[in-house]
Amino acid sequence: MNELDIMQKIAVWTLPVLFAITVHEVAHGWAASKLGDQSAKMLGRLTLNPLKHIDPIGTVIVPAALLVLGGFVFGWAKAVPVNDRNFKHPARDMAWVAMAGPASNFIMAILWAIIGKIGLELQAGSPDIGQFLLYSGVAGVSINLILMVLNLLPIPPLDGSHVLSAFLPKPWAWQFNRIAPYGFIILVGLMIMGILGPLLMGPFTYFQEMIYGLVGIR
Repeated sequence: MNELDIMQKIAVWTLPVLFAITVHEVAHGWAASKLGDQSAKMLGRLTLNPLKHIDPIGTVIVPAALLVLGGFVFGWAKAVPVNDRNFKHPARDMAWVAMAGPASNFIMAILWAIIGKIGLELQAGSPDIGQFLLYSGVAGVSINLILMVLNLLPIPPLDGSHVLSAFLPKPWAWQFNRIAPYGFIILVGLMIMGILGPLLMGPFTYFQEMIYGLVGIR
């Protein structure tokens, strides 16, 4: 996508980023609702309307800045409220709720790859439409896989930390989750030290090649 100017990149990336972040949060709320917690539903957060989920910094400023700077693009939305006191099995059910977000990103990555494949097939007859769909599909796969892999890191409050907590003894889980207020600082530190990128790229590349192979994009 290096041949695209900044406005073209924004046009290509806007929908994939909005859907990736919005559906990720809706998936958390939907899973929580199925397991007994209606907090997100009562607050109107079980909707695909991005206006209900947008975080000005995480949904707009950070992805736009990364797009301009040429780094890998990621972001976040306002977290849906989840009250684990409403679960029958709080630790286990919270792990399922946490996994729903990354799982939704994996499914969306496959759907965007299919859109990219359609764009590839249309390029001969309708090059403008085909190229837009292809680029959008590639962007959709990228943002969803980055969000999936990033959120699976076992760093509180990322989703992977809730899964890990479910397997820890309660005293250990309590101590571990106390790191949550410093999670963003830890991520920024890993990024500055050049550790975060390589940490994500291995799993990202594996799933990207798997999905492209699945839909026939080479």
